[in-house]
Amino acid sequence: MKSGSNLEKVLVHGDFAVTGELGPPQSNDREVIVKKAKAYKGYVDAVNITDNQTAIVRMSSIAACAIVAGLGLDPVMQMTCRDRNRIAMQSDILGASALGIKNILCLTGDHQSFGNHPTSKNVYDIDSIQLISMVKGMRDDKKFLNGEEMKSEPRMFIGAAANPFADPFEYRVVRLAKKVAAGADFIQTQAVFDVPRFKRWMEMVRDRGLHERVYILAGVIPVKSAGAMRYMKNDVPGMSVPDELVRRMEQASDPKEEGIRICVETILQLREIEGVSGIHLMPIMWESVAPIIVERAGLLPRPEY
Repeated sequence: MKSGSNLEKVLVHGDFAVTGELGPPQSNDREVIVKKAKAYKGYVDAVNITDNQTAIVRMSSIAACAIVAGLGLDPVMQMTCRDRNRIAMQSDILGASALGIKNILCLTGDHQSFGNHPTSKNVYDIDSIQLISMVKGMRDDKKFLNGEEMKSEPRMFIGAAANPFADPFEYRVVRLAKKVAAGADFIQTQAVFDVPRFKRWMEMVRDRGLHERVYILAGVIPVKSAGAMRYMKNDVPGMSVPDELVRRMEQASDPKEEGIRICVETILQLREIEGVSGIHLMPIMWESVAPIIVERAGLLPRPEY
């Protein structure tokens, strides 16, 4: 065991993992975190806490992780390269470990121009692949990035993101291979709507043997409306949404129910793909739907270790 986190135990034991995602509030209201976390309790193996997603100021990931851990859930601290240099990153990693946080997801981060402080200064001192390598060095070699040794190491289960759909398509698996080589233990992918295209990506993953070196969790998003599905298709970069799913949402008498049905169908298809070790559920501002989806997909009870 590299970290002893619940997520790591589930994956190492060969169970099909389920992770969720929780966005902290644009305030210091811990009750927002508590309410969202309760929707996941007993239904997921770990909960991702986003790090100022879309470059909008929110409660810090490390603080929200500490709250979630106190509620008995296994947090995954997301860390972007946008806002910190290597000194601040290593400091936060040590602090997170001291608070009992055992999972980290290493991300580049959305450009600040997309957020609510567009004139702020990007940092990007290192990129996500270098961040993965840095965390691995701290954990496995007990060394800071400058080579200095530390007295005790942060035991972190290291995650990274992958987009199987962006162009150039053939480069997607090359970038994944770089993250695995850097030290990623698990991968969470962009949301899957186009299952055939995801299957082709997974074929390339298996051709390189990467599915045997890293745990891959396929992302899924339950969509509430036809407008939201069209937005995913037309306005979200690197997303592949079949026209058929848009039509289903447009023709549905109950769009929310249809969105749940599509999400469950997708999960059932993903479970059949060799090399997929779990799903990452991203119910954007709809955490309360998580128990329904996990139950309908036949993913209960969750394993306990």
